[in-house]
Amino acid sequence: MSRCATVSRVLDEPIAGTAVHARTWLLLEQPGPWGPEALTSSRLDPALGRALEDAAAGSGVRVALIRRPGRHADHGSPPVRQVYAAHTAPGYGWVRSAVTSEPERLLDIDFAALGLGGAGAFDAALPAAVPYNGCPLAFVCTNGRRDRCCALLGRPLAAELAASGVTGTWEVTHLGGHRFSPTLLVLPHGYAYGRVDAPAVKEILHRAREGRVVTEHCRGRSAWPRPGQAAELAVRARTGATSADALDVIELRSLPAGGDAAPPLWEATVAHAGGRRWRVVVAQNSAGPPRPESCGAPLGSPLRMDVLRIEEEEEEATDGPAS
Repeated sequence: MSRCATVSRVLDEPIAGTAVHARTWLLLEQPGPWGPEALTSSRLDPALGRALEDAAAGSGVRVALIRRPGRHADHGSPPVRQVYAAHTAPGYGWVRSAVTSEPERLLDIDFAALGLGGAGAFDAALPAAVPYNGCPLAFVCTNGRRDRCCALLGRPLAAELAASGVTGTWEVTHLGGHRFSPTLLVLPHGYAYGRVDAPAVKEILHRAREGRVVTEHCRGRSAWPRPGQAAELAVRARTGATSADALDVIELRSLPAGGDAAPPLWEATVAHAGGRRWRVVVAQNSAGPPRPESCGAPLGSPLRMDVLRIEEEEEEATDGPAS
């Protein structure tokens, strides 16, 4: 049986605009085996996992479990756990780090405030939290119980990165898009990647350390919905902008469809920190021919984001100084 990642690669499925949408990430260390729905099917208390899912719903926060690369023997609950919270909005991003022996403290977080970028919501629940100013963090999806491509392709990548001394490497439960395995999330900026190997990840992390983004293999910045991700990457391709926080999607609106059979359309306004702006029209199409979106899933037509048009706005004329 063909793996979903192999089929997607052979069909050359576009990767831009396929990242999950999460303005804020909450990442909790949980060693040992993970099940398909890791928050409720791991060695984490399932009642706590379910409560975290409910608390995060609709808040803009995505909760995931992480663990160190390597073998995952079941040694029970760890005495202390690493926790990260990260907000990914350009110009307003941050990463906070904490360790805790009481993961239930995460339920004290004001998730609505955290989703809007309020670091204080994390600090209030975990008073030992500190700003994370270390090397960029690399999270590789390795949950083979959810999709075998993540185990077959993701786990060797995570192990190779760790063995070669890439600090800040973690395994993570789910980043979406199994068919783009190995998949990667990089913090602090929140860019997601797919079909990466160890040399590519090292280059991505090197550039992230400089505050820059590599667009090759890039799925998009999780701060925005998928049409915004595709629009931002299209502007980067046109302009060559590499600074991670140079571009922001300041508006995303749906456009009237051209008919019953016409694909949904969006118009994104992408703004440069220097003042330039572009209007980008993105269509949501179905990828063909049919292919599995996950290993073992029936054939389907996954959504793809196609950029139809990019237009730079003219700068408004300004009056000169009064004489």
